[in-house]
Amino acid sequence: MTVNVLMPALSPTMEQGKLAKWLKNEGDAVKAGDVIAEIETDKATMEVEAVDEGVLARILVPGGTENVAVNTPIAVIAEEGEEVADTADHAPTDRVGEEDKAQKQAEAAPPVPGQTAPQDEPGEANKAATKAAVEAATPAPKATSVAKEPSATVAPEVPEGTTMVSMTMREALRDAMAEEMRRDPNVFVMGEEVAEYQGAYKITQGLLQEFGARRVVDTPITEYGFAGVAVGAAFAGLRPILEFMTFNFSMQAIDHIVNSAAKTRYMSGGQINCPIVFRGPNGAAARVAAQHSQDYSAWYSQVPGLIVISPSNASDAKGLLKAAIRNDNPVVFLENEILYGKTSEVPALEDFVLPIGKARIARPGKDVTLVSFSIGMTYALQAAEQLAKEGIDAEVIDLRTLRPMDTATIIESVKKTGRCVAIEEGWPQCGISAEIAMRVQSEAFDYLDAPVLRVTGKDTPMPYAANLEKLALPSVADVITAAKAVLYRS
Repeated sequence: MTVNVLMPALSPTMEQGKLAKWLKNEGDAVKAGDVIAEIETDKATMEVEAVDEGVLARILVPGGTENVAVNTPIAVIAEEGEEVADTADHAPTDRVGEEDKAQKQAEAAPPVPGQTAPQDEPGEANKAATKAAVEAATPAPKATSVAKEPSATVAPEVPEGTTMVSMTMREALRDAMAEEMRRDPNVFVMGEEVAEYQGAYKITQGLLQEFGARRVVDTPITEYGFAGVAVGAAFAGLRPILEFMTFNFSMQAIDHIVNSAAKTRYMSGGQINCPIVFRGPNGAAARVAAQHSQDYSAWYSQVPGLIVISPSNASDAKGLLKAAIRNDNPVVFLENEILYGKTSEVPALEDFVLPIGKARIARPGKDVTLVSFSIGMTYALQAAEQLAKEGIDAEVIDLRTLRPMDTATIIESVKKTGRCVAIEEGWPQCGISAEIAMRVQSEAFDYLDAPVLRVTGKDTPMPYAANLEKLALPSVADVITAAKAVLYRS
């Protein structure tokens, strides 16, 4: 059986790159994990590993080729002695995860009638889509899509019958910032590559063109310096949105975040506010190793004076980022790089703002409570679907806000189910899941029929190798195993 080697992506925003060179030749024997080629972008170099054992039967893209699209077949691995068909027969379908397949199908699907495709200008495409959707919500015409009858899977903040517009989390974040910048001239964006380069992950795409260089500010590569400038601007009455290229780099600025932004309102007796949003990708991405994969959810959630938000979908990202920008307290807004390209429905409301500190019941159930946030929700929801096939009805809670944490929603669910599993990608010691377990056992002990279990990342720095990285992160199977354990089912 032949297996295609596909052009990999250095990040979810990468669309193409250079296949720099081949380290193996046609006919060479390879094992899974062997480095067979190198690819390059303007930012980094990455090794390409063999995805299976066999022979490098055919190289489809020569070394040195520029602008090779992600997921293009670049080589074929075959079993010893196996005949390899024409290159035209090799479509980029092998060795792609189910999630990636679903994403490609969604991207390849024909556009929904009335839905506007993403454009470069921030919010313009979605502004047009929202306007069209609102007009479509009048009785006569057909709407783009309409929210179903009220249920626990639909956020209670969305009125019944609200028209919905599909967009990626990337677009939702961009629209939230653009809308708030139009609403309030004191709101501005600053960070590395947010202006001329349109953002490292294209979250700020088009903002410079609409708002100009005074309100979309490129900074030097010095987090300690520009975080201090942003905090000072907030003290003076402006509302900065500070982007960290990754929250791993926020460690350079943590003195400003914790000692200045978080504590000054208390230390000034409420005389000095700090209305600032620190935002950017948090946690693991894809093969960016230990120093770029850390989850800071527990770190910042432990600090009095900070609000910490970590959304799992486009709708929550937009509604909560708008709320964060308007809040007079410092907000740490933890995003996830893997989720940037994921599409979900966002209410087509003129001013969609969600309440901070309120969890969402993403899936109702009665047998076991699964609690998570951010990308952990993908494990929880997929596990719940598989458990349902075995007759186990799991309730899934999306925390959305980590500080203040909506303990009441968790406790009410556990009173109903008697069992709880907490899920996160962060390390186990002193993590968010440990806090959830403590609160449940403190406030709902008499309702528990089993100890609270946790599913977390492994207690180790993140490995670079793809196979080890996968083992270091939680999985759907881990959640299913934990859910069955608290139900005393094998």
